[in-house]
Amino acid sequence: MAARGVWSRDFALFFVARAVAALGHTMLPVALATGLLQHGYGAGAVGLAMASTTAAFAGFVVFGGVVADRFDTRRLMIGADLVRLGTQALAAALFFSGHVVLWEVCAIGFVNGLAGALFQPGVASTVPRLATDIQGANGAIRIAEAAAQLAGPAVAGVLVGFTSAGGVFTADAATYAVSALCLILLRLPPRPLDDSVPPRRTAGFRADLVQGWREFSSRTWLWGVIAVWGLYMIAVSGPTVPLVATEVVQEHGPRAYGLVNSALGAGTVVGGLLALRLRPRRMLRAGSLALVGFGAFPAAVGAGFGLPVMAAGAAVAGAGMSFWSVMWTTSIQTQVPPDALNRIHAYDVAGSLALMPVGQALAGPSAAALGADRVLLVAGAMSLVVCAVLLSVPAIRDLVRADAPAPARGPVPGKRVRDH
Repeated sequence: MAARGVWSRDFALFFVARAVAALGHTMLPVALATGLLQHGYGAGAVGLAMASTTAAFAGFVVFGGVVADRFDTRRLMIGADLVRLGTQALAAALFFSGHVVLWEVCAIGFVNGLAGALFQPGVASTVPRLATDIQGANGAIRIAEAAAQLAGPAVAGVLVGFTSAGGVFTADAATYAVSALCLILLRLPPRPLDDSVPPRRTAGFRADLVQGWREFSSRTWLWGVIAVWGLYMIAVSGPTVPLVATEVVQEHGPRAYGLVNSALGAGTVVGGLLALRLRPRRMLRAGSLALVGFGAFPAAVGAGFGLPVMAAGAAVAGAGMSFWSVMWTTSIQTQVPPDALNRIHAYDVAGSLALMPVGQALAGPSAAALGADRVLLVAGAMSLVVCAVLLSVPAIRDLVRADAPAPARGPVPGKRVRDH
């Protein structure tokens, strides 16, 4: 039944576009790290190149949301894909030529991030226009992203072995070409109308930005989650990624880290599958309970357990995060008026990413002062704290899904009530 509300020709095209773009995105870190290291740069240069893309994306995605609400989102996404096709093709040419200059790589990454900031807000409003089962559609896309997380680094490694970093950038450019082609073939229906929202009047860019903020700040469940998510980025997600990599590689070797990452990806697939099947009435409550599982990952590594336990913790973490992601994304897409959805999604993305660099930057000093194992154990505990805070806010835990049936009004006098 759910499949009939998800899969159509147009959603299949959008699904392929998102899947191949995610595959290219997961290959990019391998290309940057390998290429820059081979040309004499160090880890700091790799981090700077990656940060150039992230900074541009996080800094401009809010403005991208306003643009997406003012113009045709499909054409905007096609244009963004074509820009990224050009940037990655240019990067491939640089690495193939052997003349690699760091500032040029960073500049290419910055433009790539700007294009991503224009593309991403449109994703939020596209899914509800293509599928009647929005939760199922988000679950399917999450599974595709998890599969890309599993396959991307391996594909990049093979390409580097047979060609060079330039070959990976070429493949990355090809993924954006495929994505753009799928979007060109896509027939996007008109935006759904919301009778509760007055007709939109043409306003200035600044007015749209302010209106988007008003829509965002008027929903306690929305800004409440983003505020709590800042704590999550600083205390949990930020330190977990670099410290888990360091600890696992040092104690068990790079192959073990690859196995742990594979377990994380497999768990993410499981979480997406569960999100396809389970339809909780209070989605954010269910998602918060599932998110408790993420703490198992840093805690297992921090406690010094063996590889099987760490892999199991990673799988549980992936499943919990994936399920939460679908519940959260679907809540935004179904609770927010279509007229403001792109801007709201942009505020969500910007707020979610804003404090991640802080958590990553504090990971090293915290590990030096306390020990990486203790920081990871604290991250596991803070994961539980974050979930408890989410569940303690009535507006978050009691938010009822938009498509939930209305509660029964009780028996009508004079009529028999049949037992169920």
